[in-house]
Amino acid sequence: MTDNRESRTALSPFVLLCILGGLAIFSTTMSKNPALPLFIRSLGVSRGTVGFIAAASTVVGILVSLPAGILSDLYGRRRVLLASAFVFATAPFLYLLVRTPWQLVAVRVYHGLATAILGPVALAAVADTFEVRRGENMAWYSSATMVGRFLAPSIGGLLIAGSGGQAASFRWVYLGCGLAGILSLILAIRLPLPERRGVRGSAPGLQDSWRRLLDETGYVVRHSGIRMISLVQAAQYFAFGFLEVYLPLRLADAGWKPAQIGPLFTVQVLSTTLSKPALGRLTDRFGRVAPVAGGLILGAAGLVAIALSNSYALLALGSGLFGMGLAAVTTAAAALVTDLAHEGSYGAAMGVLSSIMDVGQSTGPMLGGLAVAAFGYTAAFAGVAVLLTATAAVFPLVLRRR
Repeated sequence: MTDNRESRTALSPFVLLCILGGLAIFSTTMSKNPALPLFIRSLGVSRGTVGFIAAASTVVGILVSLPAGILSDLYGRRRVLLASAFVFATAPFLYLLVRTPWQLVAVRVYHGLATAILGPVALAAVADTFEVRRGENMAWYSSATMVGRFLAPSIGGLLIAGSGGQAASFRWVYLGCGLAGILSLILAIRLPLPERRGVRGSAPGLQDSWRRLLDETGYVVRHSGIRMISLVQAAQYFAFGFLEVYLPLRLADAGWKPAQIGPLFTVQVLSTTLSKPALGRLTDRFGRVAPVAGGLILGAAGLVAIALSNSYALLALGSGLFGMGLAAVTTAAAALVTDLAHEGSYGAAMGVLSSIMDVGQSTGPMLGGLAVAAFGYTAAFAGVAVLLTATAAVFPLVLRRR
């Protein structure tokens, strides 16, 4: 949409979408941060393999995000979002049945379907709605989801505080996740997004729609700029996935309680939430490339502060810097990808971005676990900071050349 009148008519669905996203992300974040790595350890899993189990849900996104985006391009955003919300509403209760590590892997795979679908499809819906100030409005949606991320770690940490680390003690966390998931499903049912036109036509019309969609998807997948920005965001999420799993374990090994660990992630998410709208406006006015490179540098600085300090204040500062860097990278990347895609294929474009992003987020805990087991926490955190710095140096040169 390009004028204020149209933006006002889209306000109600946009606000509902933001609330839905916030509740859904609150649910999934509380299921894993800081509860999941501690839950995994309570099942007797060794430190070096915790990351492989933690990454199970993220691996799903590699396979599901692109098909979800394509289906939303063809059949409409609302139908696909309903499928995501159903998983958000049902998956948390399955954690109550877990007794072995492999049962937890199965539940995490199922739960991963929800976020794999929600991320690209919701952002594609925002891109459909706004042409002017697209980066800013994508940032507002992301900030709404970050409110859920902001609240989840502290509430989750308090729910398991003083529990003694037994698997059964995590039940209150997952009951809370389930309640938030049910509320998100109710909102998804009421969400007034338009249906995709032409889906219920004749067979030739449907075949033509699929053919056009496949052509657009091929354009998105072959576009070197879209692939490049997706790889950069994957590097950022490699660091995010590593930090999400191994900061709680590092601090738990040092004797910290869950109620102390959770607020550090709250600081990170608060930093991301508050900075996203302003960064979105900057990307709309001055371009997308510089915020991406600057965000990678901020993320690296935050990891260095975390790697070298045991002071709560410095750990909080490092977490805040990392959160601001994450905000810059993700805000600019999502807007840049839709800028490069054709209208009508935003779902496919966001699916490519999300799939490659999930490669980074899933390999972060896996490779990070091996690095922690081999070299220790400090060296592993420093190594991830070097990765972000190198990506920041290479990205602008490669993107401009392409």
